[in-house]
Amino acid sequence: MKKYIFLVLLLGGGIRTKAEVTLPKIFSSNMVLQRNSPVPVWGHAETGEQISVSFAGQVQNTIADNNGNWFVTLAPLTVNCKPAEMIITGTNTIKLGNILVGDVWLCSGQSNMEYPLDRSLKKYLAPEKGTDLAIEEFSKLKSDQIRYIYADKQRTKEDIKSIGWITQSNDSVLRKVSAVGYFFAKDINLELNVPIGIISTSWGGTRIEEWTPSAAYLNSAVFKDSIKEKKNFQIDGIVPGQKFESMLKPIIPFAIKGMLWYQGESNCIIEDQQTYPEKVKLMVETYRSLFKNAAMPFYYVQIAPYLYSHRKKDKKKHIPEQLAVFREAQAQCLSIPYSGMVVTTDLVDNASNIHPPYKWDVAHRLALLALNNTYGRNVVCSGPTYKSYIIKRNKVIISFNNIAGGLVSHDDHSLSWFLIAGPDGKFIPAQAEIKGNKVVVMSINIQNPVAVRFAWNESAIPNFYNKGGLPAVPFRTDK
Repeated sequence: MKKYIFLVLLLGGGIRTKAEVTLPKIFSSNMVLQRNSPVPVWGHAETGEQISVSFAGQVQNTIADNNGNWFVTLAPLTVNCKPAEMIITGTNTIKLGNILVGDVWLCSGQSNMEYPLDRSLKKYLAPEKGTDLAIEEFSKLKSDQIRYIYADKQRTKEDIKSIGWITQSNDSVLRKVSAVGYFFAKDINLELNVPIGIISTSWGGTRIEEWTPSAAYLNSAVFKDSIKEKKNFQIDGIVPGQKFESMLKPIIPFAIKGMLWYQGESNCIIEDQQTYPEKVKLMVETYRSLFKNAAMPFYYVQIAPYLYSHRKKDKKKHIPEQLAVFREAQAQCLSIPYSGMVVTTDLVDNASNIHPPYKWDVAHRLALLALNNTYGRNVVCSGPTYKSYIIKRNKVIISFNNIAGGLVSHDDHSLSWFLIAGPDGKFIPAQAEIKGNKVVVMSINIQNPVAVRFAWNESAIPNFYNKGGLPAVPFRTDK
């Protein structure tokens, strides 16, 4: 009999026990589930195993398929600030506690989104002027209604960190989360008194192509014809989809409210910037499809002043206007439905730091977009945006949208970083003056102006705002 058992084991038959039910790391105690939306829950088990998921009075049953995968969908949940428990039962039972129901926002991008509350790393410096709110705010206004989970990119295969969701009581871990995500959640929670979950999945130095699955490029009407070799193909010199596969695919289709995107510095320095709006559109449309949220809000950050022309390690030599051209490409992404853009031309001490420290202001402006456009609050969420111009003799008179009660100089000095050009196309510094709700631009050296540019330089830190306290979007009239 013993020989028989040994032979069975040797041939691979063995004495098998059923595999336990498991969950992706995105599901854990302390998590926030999305309100007013179907809530997918999924995992792995033994083929044919019966699975039961119980939460908030609902019980959903299913059977693991031939690959051991199982999937259920909870009916839309109402907001709940009181901790609840989810029970998943198969051959074993998993209990997840302290779960809230509110809104979940996905935060992604490169290092400025990854930028943590912790300032121990030299590249994440405290601001030169003003109070370091990242430290001050960390010690107050803590709320159990705000929860975070972030990706661990230190492992060979990145994934949502196994520690799972954390609350604001976990100081040592909380210091590592995205500062933008932290302050955004705090602003929204204070205004709405609704639980907020932040999924932080970012990677410094990454380009947008890496965050979009390769299949999306292969099927894109814009990009597919330029892809000659479908195997190991590249888009503008980089293999697409790598960060998507490791840092986003594992959490899809977890129900979310919307997405915050802070990326662009790495795309600004490549040769082809004009396709950036199409790349953003492709990424957003793909995410909306995968997360089954066709109207998912997409709010993003236009990158800050930085001296790209001083970079010596890049293969291509940059010009001071390159950042302005890229910002223009970012502004074109506003044509994507349910999108909004934050301007950061003023959120630097100087143009030498690619990691500007005023992340609470970036987060606050993102929160204003969400509060106005997503949550229906009547708040100013944009600075002045270029509308049109007319030329009268030697002056260019410019009109704007998003005036928000009037146009102002933020520091009470003359408006800065306006340029003007005559028929020769050479731009020189101009005088700019607010007249009512318009700006009059001129130069004594140009009698027949043809075009105006604003903040059209990587060094530009302009002072042109609306009375809502938000800076103007860089623009040019000579497209």
